[in-house]
Amino acid sequence: METVQAIKQRFEIIGNDPKLNRSIEKAIQVAPTDISVLVTGESGVGKESIPKIIHSLSHRKHGKYIAVNCGAIPEGTIDSELFGHEKGAFTGATSTREGYFEVADGGTIFLDEVGELPLTTQVRLLRVLENGEFIKVGSSQVQKTNVRIVAATNVNMFEAIEKGKFREDLYYRLSTVEIQLPPLRDRKEDIHILFRKFSSDFAHKYKMPPIKLTDEAVDYLLRYRWSGNIRQLRNIAEQISVLETKRDISIKTLQHYLPSEGSNLPSVINTKKNENDFSNEREILYKVLFDMKADLNDLKKLTLELMQNGTTKVQEANKNLIQRIYGQNEDNLIFEKESASEIIPMQNQMQPESYENHEIDDDDENYLLAETVEEEETLSLEAKEIELIKKSLERNKGKRKAAADELGISERTLYRKIKQYDL
Repeated sequence: METVQAIKQRFEIIGNDPKLNRSIEKAIQVAPTDISVLVTGESGVGKESIPKIIHSLSHRKHGKYIAVNCGAIPEGTIDSELFGHEKGAFTGATSTREGYFEVADGGTIFLDEVGELPLTTQVRLLRVLENGEFIKVGSSQVQKTNVRIVAATNVNMFEAIEKGKFREDLYYRLSTVEIQLPPLRDRKEDIHILFRKFSSDFAHKYKMPPIKLTDEAVDYLLRYRWSGNIRQLRNIAEQISVLETKRDISIKTLQHYLPSEGSNLPSVINTKKNENDFSNEREILYKVLFDMKADLNDLKKLTLELMQNGTTKVQEANKNLIQRIYGQNEDNLIFEKESASEIIPMQNQMQPESYENHEIDDDDENYLLAETVEEEETLSLEAKEIELIKKSLERNKGKRKAAADELGISERTLYRKIKQYDL
């Protein structure tokens, strides 16, 4: 069995962090078996190295090793990529195609970003893990394959299972052994070593002297959060190597290539969704209903104005309508000409407190949809309403707020009616 140090040299793994060494030890121990392995860790920590170690130390090392990025393959074609398809199985399938599980028979398949697999593909993968069987797309013939599966993900699998995005039985099949790689911010002692290694590599690649950090810049490098982990560190080293003319890099120069420290502080994020996913929609619906109620109150006020200033014929035509709105008996309604001082108390009387909590039922909906005035009548509520709005706007010299106050309606309702009647 090879040592951890020998494996790190062979696969160019830099660092002496205990957590990293433990992960490599687990890979060495599990390699001779056919146990499925799940590699977990944040994006950019170097998860792709573990499957290579496992394959190279296994009895399958002379077989094929295929790495598949599950997140990069479209959902509609991933089944065909993994399991193959028959000629004519779908539009564009002009010939029979072998999938990765057929090609890698006797070898190892590395499924990167396995948490992105569609649920239908997860069912097919579970069958391969359970009994080594799969069916090509468009075929009914069961085929056998002997592959070892090593998967990797940066997704929190338990959260994905809770949300129904990943099958629990598949997770336990894949994670017979789980190897977790630590993030770069937890490997403080390795950060500067990695940076120097990348600087040396880029100096050789671009034929220039390697860059060097001042002591202050090194301290800043170690304190930085590195949310992109090793991949981010490598990119920063390459940028500085190419763009900077000076080879001694100060903290000010380094900060120019990294976001400010404040933006890298960990933030408290509530990852749990509200139990009721429709709470926001319900609040919006309530607001719409309250606005409708306000509009209805404005309509009532305007109707009273029409009663006050309209003709007897209009009043009689709308007698039943007013009774429906206010729930009053015929004896309580005043249809004769009255002064404004008499009309206003009547309005207050005809709006009992219980109406404020009134819910619109089917009858109310039918009444709102009914015609308010018969077609043969020469005068209508609409015509009277237009006339009143015009007169009020003329008296107030086009000032909508003053006109709305005079009509006893909101400015928003008045604006809507001006638009409606094209005034």
